This record gives sequence, C-alpha cells and structure tokens, in this order.
Amino acid sequence: MNCTLCGSVLSNKKDEYYYNCDICKAIVMDKKYYLSADKEKARYETHNNDVNDIGYQNFVLPITNYVIEKFLPEHKGLDFGSGTGPVISSMLLERGYDIVQYDPFFAPNQNILNNMYDYIVSCEVFEHFYNPKTEIDRLTSLLKVNGMLLIMTMLYNDQIDFNKWNYRNDSTHVFIYRKETIEYIANEKKLEIDILTDRFIVLRKTGDNS
Repeated sequence: MNCTLCGSVLSNKKDEYYYNCDICKAIVMDKKYYLSADKEKARYETHNNDVNDIGYQNFVLPITNYVIEKFLPEHKGLDFGSGTGPVISSMLLERGYDIVQYDPFFAPNQNILNNMYDYIVSCEVFEHFYNPKTEIDRLTSLLKVNGMLLIMTMLYNDQIDFNKWNYRNDSTHVFIYRKETIEYIANEKKLEIDILTDRFIVLRKTGDNS
C-alpha cells in the first residue's frame, strides 16, 4: 500500500490497522479496513451534532473566533465537510457572514466547489479523507491568494497511548496527522503555517500554487 498523502510505500506497521508513513509521518489506515460509503454515512448519522448545543459551539470556538478576528462578513467562506450539524457556518451566518456549506453526504452541492473563497473551515474532517492529497489539492485550489485554511483535527504525538486513543478507535478515522505531517503539507503546497497546535491548524495560501 502507498501513503494516500505522499505516495511513498508503506511498510512500517503501527498496529494491525494502521501504518506509519516514514516520509510525511502520517498514520494511515490499511485500505482493507475502509468502510463502504453507506456504512461511513451511517456512522456519521449517529453523531448528535446539534447546532444549538453550547458544548458543541464552545468546541469550535478556535475556528469561529479566528474567522471573526481576521475576516469581515463580506469575505466569502466555505464550511467544508459541514456534516449533520453545521455549527460553524450556523454561528457565522447569525453574525451576517457569507459562508456556504459543502459535505459529500449531507450538503453535496458540487456548484459550491466552482467558486473561490477567502477562507475555508474544516472541523473534524481531515482525519476522514480516504484521499488526503486529492482533497487538500482541491481545497488549496479553492482558496484565493492569501486565503486561509482553518482545520480542526487531533494531531498524534508519541506521548499518546495509540491503542487506547479515541481518535484511533473510530473506524472512520483513516488518516491521522502528526505536526510533521502538517509541515509536510505546508511545504508541498507552499502554504504558510499561521497556527499549529495539537487540535487547531491555520494555513495561508501564499501564492497561486494550486
């Protein structure tokens, strides 16, 4: 199997289900364990993502606060992978922000992907990418120059007990990132890292590098 981000041959097993990539440092699920589209959608439909839930709103505050601080309501935004409860776009729309939603299962309007955006938000989505290179290439191509890609996903580090980690024990989490993986992406796509923590990442498109 090849890494779905960098294309290198995967030979270093993390455990029965996952490989360590020696190049981009990601943790990649063995494709034989991928869920079918129907089973994947069914798993997402079990999520209780109520846009009015205060806990859920607080969880996404790193993204919404950043957008409110850095962008004006008239800037164009995309909530990519908005899911069953698009809390980020709901919170921003209430403040008058111009943000639209795309989700392959729950908001599959392909026309949304024909536009360019000042910022793209993607919360708890990147770990679900069966083809992260394709998806990241697409997102980068949708950003205007100096546009921002705001990501929430939990990054792995060696202090985490991988076998007991809730992120590893979700069957839809097929691609797990380390900080080095984000740095690899930034270098490959000529993106500037504005924020890089263990759960919130902001990348800026520095030129027409799509």
